[in-house]
Amino acid sequence: MTITHLKNKQMTVERDLKSRLSALKRSKRFIRWGESAGLARELRELLQKIEDLVVDPQVGCKLVADFYTTDRSVFDRCDDSSGHVGDVYRYDACELFVSYAKRCADKSWLAKLILKTTLKDDYGVRDALVNSAVEFLPPEQLRWLINQYQQLAEEEPEEFPRRHWLYQVKSLARQLKDAPLFEQTRRAVWGDEPGTAGCVDIARVYLECGDEQTALAWLERIPAGESFQQQERDELLLAIYDRQGDKQRQAEVARRSFRRQRSRSGFERWIAIVGDELLDQEVQIVLDAPLLSLTDAAFLVEMEQWDAAECYLQVRAEQLDGDHYQFLLPLAETFESLARPLTASLLYRALLDSILHRARTTTYGHGARYLRKLDLLAKTVSDWDDIEPHTVYVEQLQQKHGRKTSFWSRYER
Repeated sequence: MTITHLKNKQMTVERDLKSRLSALKRSKRFIRWGESAGLARELRELLQKIEDLVVDPQVGCKLVADFYTTDRSVFDRCDDSSGHVGDVYRYDACELFVSYAKRCADKSWLAKLILKTTLKDDYGVRDALVNSAVEFLPPEQLRWLINQYQQLAEEEPEEFPRRHWLYQVKSLARQLKDAPLFEQTRRAVWGDEPGTAGCVDIARVYLECGDEQTALAWLERIPAGESFQQQERDELLLAIYDRQGDKQRQAEVARRSFRRQRSRSGFERWIAIVGDELLDQEVQIVLDAPLLSLTDAAFLVEMEQWDAAECYLQVRAEQLDGDHYQFLLPLAETFESLARPLTASLLYRALLDSILHRARTTTYGHGARYLRKLDLLAKTVSDWDDIEPHTVYVEQLQQKHGRKTSFWSRYER
C-alpha cells in the first residue's frame, strides 16, 4: 500500500468522523432521562471509533476537540439528571485527548487548541482539558495559557464570565505549583478576605507546594469555633504537623477529629500517632455519655466491642429512632448475625415502629419482614430483663395499628 493511498484512506476516515460529529450537532431528537445512558454509550462508541481509526496525534486532538464542541447541541436536548452524558465529556473524552496530546509534538499548537476550545464552555465540561493540561503541556505553554485567561478576565465586564476565566488561571497555577499566583487569583475571584473555604483552598495549595508554614498560617486565619469544613481543615493540619514532625499537635488534631465522629479508621489513625492503647478509655467515654449517638454505636461495633455496644443500645433503647434506618438496619443485622437477639429485637422494633408511624404503604413490606424477624428472634431470647417481651410488644402493635390492614395482610402472607 503506497503512502498516497494511506493518506487518502486516513483522510476518508477523518471525513467520516467529522460527518458523524456534524450529525450529532444537527440532531434535534430529545433524549429523555431514561434514554441518557444509551446516548452516553453512543458517545463513548464514537470516541472509541476515533481512538481505533486515528493514528496521527494532532488529528486525534482536533477530532476530540471537535467532539467537545457538540456539548451545546447534546445537552440542550438531553435530560442528563443522572450525569451519564456529562461524564463522557468530563472523563472519557478528556482521557482520549490527553492520550493524543502527550504524543503531539507541536505544544504551541496544542495550547492554542485548548484556548480555542475553552472559549465557549456553557456547560462546564470543557474545563476538563484545562484541568489536565499539566499532563501534556510544558511550563512555558501553561504560562502562556495563564496570560491568555488573565487577559480575557481583565477585558470581561460581567462578573460571572470573569470568574470563569480566573478559575482557569487558578487551575493552571495549582498544576504549576505556583501557590502565590493561586492565592492572588483566589483573592481576585472572591475578594481580599477569603472566608473559611478560601482559607482552606489556599492552605491546601501551599501545602501541595511544600510550604507548610504558609499553609498553617492560612488555616490559623479561620476563627476559633468555626465548624465549616472542619474535617477538611483537620486533614490539612494532620499533614502539616506530620511534615513538621510535631507529633503532639498532630495527636491533638487526630483526637479531636476522632471524637467529633468516632470510627475505627479515625481511632487507628490517632493511636498510630500517640503509640498507645486507648480503646478502653474511649469505650468508657461513649458509655458515660447520656445521649444516643448512632456513630458512637457504630464505632463500638467496628471495634468489636459487642458487650459494650449491647449495653450502650439497651440503656438508650427509648432514644432509638427508626427513621435513621441507614444506621439502625446494619446494626440490627449485625447483632442478629452475632446471635444477640435482644439487642437485634430492639433495633428491628425501632425500624418497624417508624414504618407504622409514617403509615406509608410502600414500606409495609419491609415492616412485615421485620415483624417476622422479631417472631423468630423472640424464640431465642432467654431473658427480656426490663424490656417488654415480644408477646406484649405485638399486642400493643395490634391495639395501636390494628386498622392498618394493608400491613397485616403482608405480615400474614
